[in-house]
Amino acid sequence: MKTNRDLSRLSESQLEDAALAWLKELGYAVAHGPHIAPGETAAERDSFGDTVLIGRLRDAVARLNTGIPAEAQEDAVRKVLRVATPSLVQTNRAFHRMLRDGVEVEYPRPDGSIAGDRVRLIDFDAPSENDWLAVNQFAVVEGQASRRPDIVLFVNGLPLAVIELKNAADEQTTVWSAYAQLQTYKADIPSLLGYNAMLVASDGVAARAGSITADQEWFKVWREIDAPPSPSPSIPLPKGEGGTATGMTYPPSTTGRGDGGEGQQAQQASARLELQTLLIGVFAKDRFLCLLLHFTAFEEDPDTGAVSKIIAGYHQFHAVNAAVEETLRASGMGVWGETHDPQDTEGRYWAGRMNDGAEGDRRAGVVWHTQGSGKSLSMLFYAGRIIRNPKMQNPTLVVLTDRNDLDDQLFGQFQRCHEILNQTPVQAEGRDHLRELLNCASGGVVFTTIQKFLPEKGERMPALSDRRNIVVIADEAHRSQYDLIDGLARHMRDALPGATFIGFTGTPIEKTDANTRAVFGDYISVYDIQRAVADKATVPIYYESRIAKLALNAAAVPKLDEEFEEITEGEELTRKEKLKTKWAALEALVGDPKRIALV
Repeated sequence: MKTNRDLSRLSESQLEDAALAWLKELGYAVAHGPHIAPGETAAERDSFGDTVLIGRLRDAVARLNTGIPAEAQEDAVRKVLRVATPSLVQTNRAFHRMLRDGVEVEYPRPDGSIAGDRVRLIDFDAPSENDWLAVNQFAVVEGQASRRPDIVLFVNGLPLAVIELKNAADEQTTVWSAYAQLQTYKADIPSLLGYNAMLVASDGVAARAGSITADQEWFKVWREIDAPPSPSPSIPLPKGEGGTATGMTYPPSTTGRGDGGEGQQAQQASARLELQTLLIGVFAKDRFLCLLLHFTAFEEDPDTGAVSKIIAGYHQFHAVNAAVEETLRASGMGVWGETHDPQDTEGRYWAGRMNDGAEGDRRAGVVWHTQGSGKSLSMLFYAGRIIRNPKMQNPTLVVLTDRNDLDDQLFGQFQRCHEILNQTPVQAEGRDHLRELLNCASGGVVFTTIQKFLPEKGERMPALSDRRNIVVIADEAHRSQYDLIDGLARHMRDALPGATFIGFTGTPIEKTDANTRAVFGDYISVYDIQRAVADKATVPIYYESRIAKLALNAAAVPKLDEEFEEITEGEELTRKEKLKTKWAALEALVGDPKRIALV
């Protein structure tokens, strides 16, 4: 009898049991919602309107904050329970601050003075010190609405994740039916969703995760657990009967039936892994807390005030963690782990240590994530992660572009999500302002274009700081301006001789491009277009060759000549001839509306 389960045949309750079994293997305690409901012997709530398991929260607060008086601890618990505002997303934002930074409290000292402190709700440094609980059929009553989410995950009594499951055997339901149910919860039981860190929807075949503000487009697959080299966009198939590539097992089969042909087996194996991969990849204790702390951002539109909650995708999560490890190596300010040997194959995804990186070489590497897959957000998450790393000792980050418009775009992204940085980024207005910003003793996120590192004519760029905890983050690192010998990168090395360089790019580095590698090093992470298309992070582009005839309206020529002469009046003859040649080129003709319509 086979032990692998074909999840597409499971009922909703069986799928729920399978998910709980995987969570139990991750170290979660499992409870049946009706058993801990109000009025039961093992009740953990006074009413169905309570969405926090208050006893567990109080126990965790006492355990994690032994140096803070009990009265202040209880004050922190009250603030958590009263965090609600009229806006669900603003409630969630306020709670996320408490989760990340602790709850602000005050209490009297023995001498009568007032002490300020922060009460920790979660131990991010030691995940196992927290209380992990998965509860199924967790009924919530709010107003006239009564809802029963399939699975709620609690950490220290706080309902941080909701998992909604649907029966894949029902042709009328899909993963988006589960997504729609989650949207209903937002409207009907916001008291539960105000504490939420992650939403998951699955129909047993597909599985998607997103934030409370994410629409369908931003509910994404979580395809990798530990970011191993992968030769194709497909999920690795199980290794042997009864197990998977991750070493996790499925609940025993009760059907006693085979899965059909080999092709069908492979398809079903891939399908049943999707939910399991998401649960392990996201909700393993250390990864989930890392996502909460370092990979969750709130973006506020400066014009409308609308707030969106952003959670990193799997490619961003693994790439940034690898980039931080490589930065510690390159800066000489930390230790690192084993190297990985990425496979140079199509549809690849990889993140890990470089083979040739040496300690203190100041070349952290290059993250190549194809255009449209969230490169700016990857840079943001990397910046926040580096800033919070104690080994970097309050670093200064220099975010570098080669054009003013790119500088403005990237600066805008960081500014809208500045909370994750614990500081407000600053845009250098000129060379003098840049030098002033970089002369600081520590800290700071500085945006600039590479041209501002140009010295005065005939002079060498003066050294602004020799600190090793300065990190230069370059956007589109493959460009020619980063030439170490003749280009502007040389002036940056003169100005910041101890800085570590890391590059982010949406296009691959040419194999012959020695300059980029000399400045930044080799790839840290690769997420190519085939993988991005498979994940629906980008859309495919198709090319169809056609011949479109070009023709010039002879009647328009005299008018064009007349207007050209008027515009170029006063220009030297040689200059006018150059302009004529430039604008008479084929490039000007191919944009003709009639030709575009034909194509």
